[in-house]
Amino acid sequence: MRAARYYGNKDIRIEEIDEPTAGPGQVLIKVAWCGICGTDLHEYLEGPIFTPPHGHPHPISGEENPVTLGHEMSGTIEALGEGVTDLEVGQKVVVEPYIIHDDVDEKTDPHYNLSPDMNFIGLAGRGGGLSEKIAVERRWVHPIADHVELDEAALIEPLSVGHNAFKASGAKEGDVAFIGGLGPIGLLTAAVLKAYGLTVVATETSSLRREKAVETGVVDHALDPTQVDVVEEVKKLTDGVGADVAFECTSVNVVLDQLVEALKPAGTLVIESIWSKKAELDVHAVVMKQLTITGIIGYAHDHPETIKLVEEGKVDLKPFITGKIGLDGLINEGFDTLINHNETAVKILVSPDL
Repeated sequence: MRAARYYGNKDIRIEEIDEPTAGPGQVLIKVAWCGICGTDLHEYLEGPIFTPPHGHPHPISGEENPVTLGHEMSGTIEALGEGVTDLEVGQKVVVEPYIIHDDVDEKTDPHYNLSPDMNFIGLAGRGGGLSEKIAVERRWVHPIADHVELDEAALIEPLSVGHNAFKASGAKEGDVAFIGGLGPIGLLTAAVLKAYGLTVVATETSSLRREKAVETGVVDHALDPTQVDVVEEVKKLTDGVGADVAFECTSVNVVLDQLVEALKPAGTLVIESIWSKKAELDVHAVVMKQLTITGIIGYAHDHPETIKLVEEGKVDLKPFITGKIGLDGLINEGFDTLINHNETAVKILVSPDL
């Protein structure tokens, strides 16, 4: 079968590899769609980061580069391995793409996403969604309702990141949230926040993404930082108080500074983006305002609630899909667009069937 294989910095190849089978306790999935994630872009430009360098196999998967990429995936069940009796062939599913040790119980551990040596399917081995098929442990396979389209379902994984950020913020209905950056994670975080009844203000330089945020109703106020003082605008919108919570989704230092400044005293900042370099932080401002700053990685126990939001129509994911391509267009149509023309796109999906 065909798959996108990551060899190293700026070296991704579409190759023929062996087709997987469903081993005991596994589910074989025919991939329908897989999203290109910001993490994939970081690996391409600056990696290896999450992928295990050649000669340094991952301690759980035992794999090293090259590995198959892709962790934002949806598909249908093609086969069930021995012992899997609660799913059906043909059923629509999404994958919670974790690689964790067998002795970590994801049902009882509240932070299995922080367990030792944790990594992701599609980054540290065990197949990936940028391929025709993938075999996944049953515990990471989540069924979805028949009425949910598979292209939209591919966005449930990044939507779960936004859900985890919402939980970490402690935000509640009626609060005002300030989001730095309306890329895919920022937009999907906004969608979660609106579903739970928050007022959402965001800053974003891309006019397309600002328009998309307002058109879809996931943002109440989309600010252009090149035209207005976004901190002053947030304060105006909150009668001078400041935002209750803020979400950093850019890995850009000036945005981090704006979020700190725009938060109210005793507010909370959640850092969602992956930083490939050290950030500078105005610690004095944090101390004097008694801010809480927390980071998140991935999700834990978020997929069921996130899937429910989509199934019940509280979050509409279709407007965020701005491109669909095949594996052969992964670099020129996918990565190049998101790296060099990211103001023109939100989420690009890849299908092995195109």
